[in-house]
Amino acid sequence: MMDARNFNLNINPPANPKNILRYIVIGCVGLFVLVVIFNMSVTISGGQAGVLFRTFSGGIDRETTYGEGFHIVAPWNDMIVYEVRQQEAKETMAVLSSNGLEISIDISGWFQPLYSRLPQLHQEKGQEYLDRVVRPSLRSATRSVIGRYTPEEIYSSKRDAIQNEIFIETKKILDKQYVQLNEVLVRDITLPSTLKTAIENKLKQEQESLEYEFKLSKAQKEAERQLIDAEGKARANRILSASLTDMILREKGIEATLELARSPNAKIVVVGNKDGMPLILGNQ
Repeated sequence: MMDARNFNLNINPPANPKNILRYIVIGCVGLFVLVVIFNMSVTISGGQAGVLFRTFSGGIDRETTYGEGFHIVAPWNDMIVYEVRQQEAKETMAVLSSNGLEISIDISGWFQPLYSRLPQLHQEKGQEYLDRVVRPSLRSATRSVIGRYTPEEIYSSKRDAIQNEIFIETKKILDKQYVQLNEVLVRDITLPSTLKTAIENKLKQEQESLEYEFKLSKAQKEAERQLIDAEGKARANRILSASLTDMILREKGIEATLELARSPNAKIVVVGNKDGMPLILGNQ
């Protein structure tokens, strides 16, 4: 009789080394493909954009800005991702006014890279364009504008004008650097305490002076009005007196006497006086 153990061994042929090697090769190739695909894929998130660098074919792709989503990139190329949302650059700096006094100013600039010119921005300025372009432009424009004004103007009436001028000058610089400037905000202006107190006292005195001048002007105008009114009345009286001749007075007296004589309720005695004017006596 044949042993059962020998029988089982005989019906299960030994594994083929070639098949094992084939499986190993297929597994390695699959893993390699997965790694390559993973390295070739780039996902650009919302609010971002990409610049493609072609290692073996001309460097930066200057014609295309790659938008949000999934992109396949050759492993030897590189996709550089930029934030294209609005960003903020804050600066706190000491600047000099027109008369040489030092003033501290806090300022913000809202900016974003020009989407269509992102490849040019990357090639000429790089990802550090905030420190290479935006901040220096904001500082330069701020110093230039503040230097045109006195501390009194900066502290009181010219803040909006200063903010607008800084925006215009900064934008003029950044437009040539592929950066879009959206707004400039002057958050705070700090003067030396002694200078601030002096300006506040001066402004208070100027306000009191304006108030006094207003009251004085009002009183003067009222006096002029009264004078004009009095002169008008005097002129009217002079004209009236000049027009009242004896003949006119007699005529007016006669007219009044006739009116009274026609009244049914009047009991009138008329006696001519020495001037020829009527004399009207009692009502009984």
